[in-house]
Amino acid sequence: MNNQYLIDNVRSIMDFPRKGINFRDVTTLFKDSKALEIMEEELYGLYKDKGITKVVGLETRGYIMGSILARRLGAGFVMARKPGKLPYKTLQESYSKEYGTDTIEIHIDAIEPDDVVLIHDDLLATGGTIKAAWNLVKKFNPKKCYMNFIIEIRDEGLTGREFIGDGIEITTLMKF
Repeated sequence: MNNQYLIDNVRSIMDFPRKGINFRDVTTLFKDSKALEIMEEELYGLYKDKGITKVVGLETRGYIMGSILARRLGAGFVMARKPGKLPYKTLQESYSKEYGTDTIEIHIDAIEPDDVVLIHDDLLATGGTIKAAWNLVKKFNPKKCYMNFIIEIRDEGLTGREFIGDGIEITTLMKF
Protein backbone atom coordinates (compact mmCIF):
# COMPACT_ATOMS: atom_id res chain seq x y z
CA MET A 1 0.00 0.00 0.00
CA ASN A 2 2.52 2.60 1.22
CA ASN A 3 0.27 5.64 0.77
CA GLN A 4 2.58 8.65 0.61
CA TYR A 5 0.31 10.84 2.75
CA LEU A 6 0.45 8.27 5.55
CA ILE A 7 4.21 7.81 5.23
CA ASP A 8 4.74 11.58 5.34
CA ASN A 9 2.69 11.81 8.53
CA VAL A 10 4.39 9.09 10.59
CA ARG A 11 6.64 10.74 13.14
CA SER A 12 10.08 9.15 13.64
CA ILE A 13 11.71 9.55 17.04
CA MET A 14 15.37 8.57 17.22
CA ASP A 15 16.71 6.75 20.27
CA PHE A 16 13.28 5.95 21.73
CA PRO A 17 12.58 3.97 23.86
CA ARG A 18 16.34 3.35 23.94
CA LYS A 19 19.45 4.34 22.02
CA GLY A 20 19.61 2.96 18.51
CA ILE A 21 15.84 2.59 18.03
CA ASN A 22 14.07 4.70 15.40
CA PHE A 23 10.53 4.70 16.86
CA ARG A 24 7.68 5.05 14.34
CA ASP A 25 4.93 6.99 16.09
CA VAL A 26 1.41 6.27 14.77
CA THR A 27 -0.25 8.82 17.06
CA THR A 28 0.40 11.45 14.40
CA LEU A 29 -1.82 9.41 12.05
CA PHE A 30 -4.59 9.09 14.61
CA LYS A 31 -4.80 12.84 15.22
CA ASP A 32 -5.16 13.61 11.50
CA SER A 33 -8.68 13.12 10.10
CA LYS A 34 -7.43 12.67 6.52
CA ALA A 35 -4.97 9.97 7.67
CA LEU A 36 -7.75 8.23 9.62
CA GLU A 37 -9.96 8.28 6.55
CA ILE A 38 -7.21 6.91 4.29
CA MET A 39 -6.43 4.10 6.77
CA GLU A 40 -10.12 3.25 7.15
CA GLU A 41 -10.65 3.09 3.38
CA GLU A 42 -7.51 1.03 2.75
CA LEU A 43 -8.29 -1.43 5.55
CA TYR A 44 -11.90 -1.72 4.46
CA GLY A 45 -10.77 -2.38 0.89
CA LEU A 46 -8.51 -5.21 2.07
CA TYR A 47 -11.14 -6.97 4.18
CA LYS A 48 -14.61 -6.08 2.86
CA ASP A 49 -14.95 -9.39 0.99
CA LYS A 50 -13.32 -11.69 3.56
CA GLY A 51 -16.39 -12.35 5.69
CA ILE A 52 -14.82 -10.95 8.86
CA THR A 53 -17.13 -11.42 11.87
CA LYS A 54 -14.73 -10.36 14.67
CA VAL A 55 -11.82 -7.93 14.81
CA VAL A 56 -9.37 -8.51 17.67
CA GLY A 57 -7.50 -5.33 18.63
CA LEU A 58 -4.34 -5.45 20.74
CA GLU A 59 -4.02 -3.12 23.70
CA THR A 60 -4.04 -0.20 23.20
CA ARG A 61 -3.24 1.30 19.83
CA GLY A 62 -4.79 -1.70 18.07
CA TYR A 63 -8.13 -0.64 19.53
CA ILE A 64 -8.32 2.53 17.44
CA MET A 65 -8.34 1.29 13.85
CA GLY A 66 -9.53 -2.15 14.96
CA SER A 67 -12.79 -0.76 16.31
CA ILE A 68 -13.23 1.60 13.34
CA LEU A 69 -12.75 -1.32 10.96
CA ALA A 70 -15.05 -3.63 12.95
CA ARG A 71 -17.85 -1.06 12.73
CA ARG A 72 -17.26 -0.56 9.01
CA LEU A 73 -17.26 -4.31 8.34
CA GLY A 74 -20.33 -4.94 10.49
CA ALA A 75 -18.20 -7.17 12.75
CA GLY A 76 -17.82 -7.40 16.50
CA PHE A 77 -14.77 -5.99 18.27
CA VAL A 78 -12.73 -8.05 20.76
CA MET A 79 -10.16 -6.53 23.11
CA ALA A 80 -6.92 -8.40 23.78
CA ARG A 81 -5.74 -6.96 27.11
CA LYS A 82 -3.11 -7.28 29.76
CA PRO A 83 -3.97 -9.53 32.73
CA GLY A 84 -6.53 -8.31 35.23
CA LYS A 85 -8.14 -5.74 32.93
CA LEU A 86 -11.06 -7.81 31.63
CA PRO A 87 -13.93 -8.37 34.09
CA TYR A 88 -15.04 -11.86 33.02
CA LYS A 89 -13.32 -15.25 32.66
CA THR A 90 -10.48 -15.22 30.15
CA LEU A 91 -8.11 -17.35 28.13
CA GLN A 92 -4.49 -16.23 28.28
CA GLU A 93 -1.28 -16.51 26.33
CA SER A 94 2.14 -15.58 27.68
CA TYR A 95 5.11 -14.55 25.57
CA SER A 96 8.74 -13.58 25.99
CA LYS A 97 9.84 -9.98 25.81
CA GLU A 98 13.24 -8.43 25.81
CA TYR A 99 13.24 -8.08 29.60
CA GLY A 100 10.96 -10.87 30.80
CA THR A 101 7.51 -12.17 29.94
CA ASP A 102 4.08 -10.69 29.45
CA THR A 103 0.57 -12.06 28.99
CA ILE A 104 -2.52 -11.12 27.00
CA GLU A 105 -6.09 -12.20 27.64
CA ILE A 106 -9.40 -12.43 25.80
CA HIS A 107 -12.82 -13.20 27.32
CA ILE A 108 -13.67 -16.90 27.04
CA ASP A 109 -16.87 -16.13 25.11
CA ALA A 110 -15.38 -13.56 22.69
CA ILE A 111 -14.84 -15.78 19.64
CA GLU A 112 -16.90 -18.68 18.27
CA PRO A 113 -15.79 -21.52 15.96
CA ASP A 114 -17.80 -20.07 13.05
CA ASP A 115 -16.10 -16.65 13.34
CA VAL A 116 -13.74 -15.25 10.73
CA VAL A 117 -11.25 -13.20 12.72
CA LEU A 118 -8.98 -10.29 11.85
CA ILE A 119 -6.24 -9.60 14.40
CA HIS A 120 -5.18 -5.95 14.19
CA ASP A 121 -2.36 -3.97 15.78
CA ASP A 122 -0.60 -0.74 14.97
CA LEU A 123 2.93 -2.06 14.43
CA LEU A 124 4.82 -5.23 13.55
CA ALA A 125 8.47 -5.24 14.60
CA THR A 126 9.79 -8.30 16.48
CA GLY A 127 6.46 -10.18 16.37
CA GLY A 128 6.30 -11.43 19.97
CA THR A 129 3.03 -9.80 21.01
CA ILE A 130 1.19 -10.57 17.80
CA LYS A 131 2.33 -14.19 17.72
CA ALA A 132 0.96 -14.55 21.27
CA ALA A 133 -2.31 -12.97 20.09
CA TRP A 134 -2.51 -15.40 17.18
CA ASN A 135 -1.80 -18.36 19.48
CA LEU A 136 -4.52 -17.08 21.80
CA VAL A 137 -7.08 -16.66 19.00
CA LYS A 138 -6.30 -20.17 17.70
CA LYS A 139 -7.45 -21.56 21.08
CA PHE A 140 -10.99 -20.53 20.04
CA ASN A 141 -10.75 -22.56 16.78
CA PRO A 142 -12.15 -19.86 14.47
CA LYS A 143 -13.08 -20.76 10.92
CA LYS A 144 -10.40 -18.45 9.47
CA CYS A 145 -7.98 -15.82 10.72
CA TYR A 146 -6.21 -12.83 9.13
CA MET A 147 -3.66 -10.38 10.54
CA ASN A 148 -3.11 -6.69 9.81
CA PHE A 149 -0.81 -3.86 10.88
CA ILE A 150 -0.66 -0.18 10.08
CA ILE A 151 3.16 -0.28 10.00
CA GLU A 152 5.65 -3.09 9.48
CA ILE A 153 9.25 -2.31 10.43
CA ARG A 154 11.64 -4.19 8.16
CA ASP A 155 14.71 -2.01 8.60
CA GLU A 156 16.97 -2.34 11.62
CA GLY A 157 17.06 -6.13 11.09
CA LEU A 158 13.56 -6.75 12.48
CA THR A 159 11.91 -9.94 11.25
CA GLY A 160 8.49 -10.04 12.93
CA ARG A 161 6.78 -11.52 9.88
CA GLU A 162 9.16 -14.46 9.85
CA PHE A 163 8.75 -14.95 13.62
CA ILE A 164 4.97 -15.25 13.20
CA GLY A 165 5.53 -17.99 10.63
CA ASP A 166 3.33 -19.39 7.91
CA GLY A 167 -0.35 -20.20 8.02
CA ILE A 168 -1.88 -16.75 8.24
CA GLU A 169 -2.37 -13.99 5.68
CA ILE A 170 -0.60 -10.82 6.88
CA THR A 171 -1.14 -7.36 5.42
CA THR A 172 0.34 -3.98 6.31
CA LEU A 173 -0.50 -0.47 5.19
CA MET A 174 3.12 0.75 5.31
CA LYS A 175 6.57 -0.82 5.42
CA PHE A 176 9.66 0.93 6.73
